[in-house]
Amino acid sequence: MSASPHADLSPTGRATRAAITDAAERLFRTLGYQKTTVADIARELHMSPANVYRFFASKAAINQEICARILAGLDAAAWEVARGPGSPPERVRALFHLLQRETEDRFFKERRMYDMIAAALQENWPIVGAHIHEIDAAFRHIVDEGQAQGVFARLDGEDVVRFLHGACAIFTHPAMVEKCLAMDENLAAIAERTANFCLRALRPDGSPE
Repeated sequence: MSASPHADLSPTGRATRAAITDAAERLFRTLGYQKTTVADIARELHMSPANVYRFFASKAAINQEICARILAGLDAAAWEVARGPGSPPERVRALFHLLQRETEDRFFKERRMYDMIAAALQENWPIVGAHIHEIDAAFRHIVDEGQAQGVFARLDGEDVVRFLHGACAIFTHPAMVEKCLAMDENLAAIAERTANFCLRALRPDGSPE
């Protein structure tokens, strides 16, 4: 893993960068990420916009820093599930529910932040690729254990992960979530049914769980 691009900052510089990120996130939660300007962030911290630009090359860089922070929290939660207690099928189901719950919670409770994450996914911000990789890896960890224990069919691991993560799109992809909620669909129920379908397909004998 390459060194952090900010490793050359002094402790004071790192603290200032963190303060800028914190202030921007507070404003994003109240004003929205699109309406918040670098001038707003600078004013919040009683500094000049030029000083903000010393630590971030652009407003887009601040957007990506905050999005990375949020997605890192989701990645960590996914790994807690993947490495946690329960059988592999139970952990697959739990990971489906985690991804669904986090998506729906942000949609209703943190809509301004959800809008930023939706833009990141739709516009394929660089951080999105790393996030997808982490969720894939969490699924792969569970799948490998399930295959080793004989509770999952010995299918190609990469294909299984691709199908599992892809199946989550209906309750995690912004466009599909919008459509489901507009139709009063119960996303938690969709996640449960989808998990059951996938787990049935993964059983060695193909029979229901």
